[in-house]
Amino acid sequence: MLAVFPGTMQAQTAGQAQTAGAAAATKAQAAAPARQSKPAHPPSRSARRRAAKAYMSASKQFLAAKFDEARLGFEHAAALDPSNRNYRQAALIARNHEVTALLQASAKDRLLNNKAGARAALLRAYDLDPENFEVSEHLDQLGAEIARSQPKSLYGGVQDKLGGPVKLEYTSVPHSFHIRANERQIITQVFKAYGIEALMDQSVGSTVQRMDIGDASFQEAIHALDLLTNTFYVPLDPHRVLIARDTPQNRERFMRLDLETVHLPGLSSDTMTTITNLAKNVFQAQSVAHDAAAGTLTLRAPQLNLHAFNATVHQLLDGSSQILLDVRLLQIAHTSTRNTGVVPPQAITAFNVYAEEQAILNQNQALVQQIISSGLAAPGDTLAILGILLASGQISNPLFQNGFALFGGGITQSALAPGPLKANFALNSSDSRELDDVVLRLDDDQKGTLKLGSRYPIQTSSYSSLSGSVPSIPGLNSAGSSGNLNSLLSQLTTTVPNVPQVQYQDLGLTLNVTPRVLRNGNVALSLDMALDALAGGSLNGVPILNNRAYSGDVMLRQGSAAVLAGDVDLSESRALTGTPALSQLPGMSYLTGLDNRQNYATLLIVITPHVIRGSQAAGHSPMFRVVRTRSAH
Repeated sequence: MLAVFPGTMQAQTAGQAQTAGAAAATKAQAAAPARQSKPAHPPSRSARRRAAKAYMSASKQFLAAKFDEARLGFEHAAALDPSNRNYRQAALIARNHEVTALLQASAKDRLLNNKAGARAALLRAYDLDPENFEVSEHLDQLGAEIARSQPKSLYGGVQDKLGGPVKLEYTSVPHSFHIRANERQIITQVFKAYGIEALMDQSVGSTVQRMDIGDASFQEAIHALDLLTNTFYVPLDPHRVLIARDTPQNRERFMRLDLETVHLPGLSSDTMTTITNLAKNVFQAQSVAHDAAAGTLTLRAPQLNLHAFNATVHQLLDGSSQILLDVRLLQIAHTSTRNTGVVPPQAITAFNVYAEEQAILNQNQALVQQIISSGLAAPGDTLAILGILLASGQISNPLFQNGFALFGGGITQSALAPGPLKANFALNSSDSRELDDVVLRLDDDQKGTLKLGSRYPIQTSSYSSLSGSVPSIPGLNSAGSSGNLNSLLSQLTTTVPNVPQVQYQDLGLTLNVTPRVLRNGNVALSLDMALDALAGGSLNGVPILNNRAYSGDVMLRQGSAAVLAGDVDLSESRALTGTPALSQLPGMSYLTGLDNRQNYATLLIVITPHVIRGSQAAGHSPMFRVVRTRSAH
């Protein structure tokens, strides 16, 4: 429609176009000779009017869904006025719509089992657009259906196949039976009605029976016949069966055993063991071989038992959902230490100068005599002697390290020595981020465990294999003439080796997840999380553990995420160093030392469930596959 209406407007105004416009269009076409060749003679004005009229008439046919008439009208307009490209484009659009309509008509005829009508519509579409991929695809499908519906020869193509299970080729038309005869005659008539020849074993009886059943299919008639005559049949070829009395001996004698290999990838060992026991105990498989490495199960059993086993396992596996859990763990740790401010002297020492001088001189008399004898100072010059001693470094006194203030005079002269003054400007900050991405694939209602951390050895006990008291052994307790025996005796009586008993403890994160798929497609997660770490202390030599745990249930839509957040470690300390009362005055905060320490670690766990195989999911890859089947005798 978008292509038709602009062309309609142009067709209506084509008759009123000026000569200059036509010349401009001709010039534009001449500028692109590769796309369209210039016509030998431009169309006349009457041809353009007739083309516009034909185009308008075809547009009405197109709007009325008469695509065949519309296509012919557009082609006629394009033939009258080749210079107008809209006519050719409208013809292509009408042709595409006509081909689509023919494909739809063919599909409808195929649903109504009208093969001739479907083939005629497809051939018409092929004539209009031979390069259309959809037309070719529909022709191939129709040809395959016609080929499958053709009658086949009785044993056609048998020489090209390996020996496999025998399939009866019986007619699918229902039949009614009202028979009163002996068992052999009833069996023969029933099988013959469906195109099967029945061969009797000697065990089949000849008791007179009556069978009344109406509009029965082959399976229903044979089931009623087996109940009536207590017999079973064994296919010999597609058109012949062997009938025998239904006894364990006859089944073991006549039933053909088939060998079948079933692929069951991705199943756990417990599930494979359960399926193996199911095949042996329930479906009476003669032999079952399980290959754990290849994930296969090879069975040898009658054909009917194998069919029942395959159907049961297929339903069991399709009834189990699988969930993919995308687990992301993000740990953020921050450590900050700040130490700023001025720490004034915390202690002031007062002492007597004369007493300290005498104590220093008395403690270093030898050095004093050396200074006097060398002439460095007079015997009574106490200050000079003290200065030489301090300058030489031979003596040290904490009173002289930070200076002092004198007051008083004479023997009572004293001094005040303040403590050290500190100015702190320290800042230490660190941040760390750790990201772990883990994928868990679990079955419905299957518990999965995720562990991140380390295993820490803890000594729980110890024992010794030797006793501290050595028994009295002649020649060993009294060493005699050998000194080596005496040293050996002393070693045995003093050293007793201890053998420790160690238990490994999981430290870090332990996450247990159990997913369950609900009816509405949502996923319920049962979460159990534990964080184990060393507390820093010990009891009787055994370290104390710090344990934190969380348990809960959450229901999510597929693709939605659940977030677990927690503080793994959180500590904050604040230390204040200064002068009492003075540090609390306004404007005196610079006389205070501040030491702030802050540590925290946050753990984020993001869990996103995805159902990759539902109980009735469409389009998933089946886990159950039979790769080969052959008869085994």
